[in-house]
Amino acid sequence: MAKPTAAAVLGSTTLITGTNEFLAERTIAAARAAVVHADPDADFLELSGAEMGPSALAEITSPSLFATLRCVVVRTLEDLPEGVQPDLLGYVAQPADDVALVLHHTGGMKGKALLDKLRGAGASEIKAQPLKKWDLPAWVAAEFRHHKSKIDAKAATVLIDAVGDDMRTLAGAAAQLSGDAQGAPVTETMVRRYFGGRAEVKGFAVADAAIEGKEQEALEQLRWAIAAKTDPVLITSAVAAGLRGLARYMAAPRGLRENDLAREVGVPPWKLKYLATQSRGWMPRGVAIAIQAAARADADVKGAAGDREWACERLVISVVRAKAVQ
Repeated sequence: MAKPTAAAVLGSTTLITGTNEFLAERTIAAARAAVVHADPDADFLELSGAEMGPSALAEITSPSLFATLRCVVVRTLEDLPEGVQPDLLGYVAQPADDVALVLHHTGGMKGKALLDKLRGAGASEIKAQPLKKWDLPAWVAAEFRHHKSKIDAKAATVLIDAVGDDMRTLAGAAAQLSGDAQGAPVTETMVRRYFGGRAEVKGFAVADAAIEGKEQEALEQLRWAIAAKTDPVLITSAVAAGLRGLARYMAAPRGLRENDLAREVGVPPWKLKYLATQSRGWMPRGVAIAIQAAARADADVKGAAGDREWACERLVISVVRAKAVQ
């Protein structure tokens, strides 16, 4: 996200809408930083919508005796008393030049009518909505661009597989990798070197090799994962997730545009080519058999069988053999 300037936030109202706490906090922090950059002695006020009484708006936006600039943050805007709404709308239409007003509506139907009026009065809206998993690689790439670095779509997805879909964690990982790359593109190899120790990454490596029919490689990855004390549940769940993605891809209507097909399958667009490669040699009956094997293995590693490691090895062999089923 580009950092706003003081000129962009002063004399205006920033309206944040959505439940994504990380994006909301980042927007608020950026507005504060812009104001303090313009005036290190700026005044900062923060309150909830419920605390905005009839005289509160006039008080918090009035000139300060001790600061030339002011940043005011109102959280949980949906709790704003109805009696205060006309005054707030009037202020948004004619804001003070030395005040940066930030409003955060955390979602839901409550206060929704007010949002439409605020937009009409001139508030600048920034959406803080949770992203779909298939939208995360593009967001991660934007994070790297923010740090003047680059990462390709596959490496970004490997990073998401490694650290999870928490945006705060992903932002921290992007900052770390960008700093260490020193301007060079961040590659899949680099991501795996930094985060390859994560149990989730080991599970996906086993899954990819098994689905591609590479039995020896899959078994080697499996032994390495077990030696690193990866929980067998993570391995079976990764294989099951890979097979479900393969099944959705094979069952999806043909002729869809790339973005529409990606949404249908539930993967980022770059992964479609990967799934197309993985699907070669697979028949629907074989996929069904493999998914059944994954379900049995999942039950086995959760207590139905005594040897959890053998359950994982049997799953790998079953998936590779299922690919040969016609």
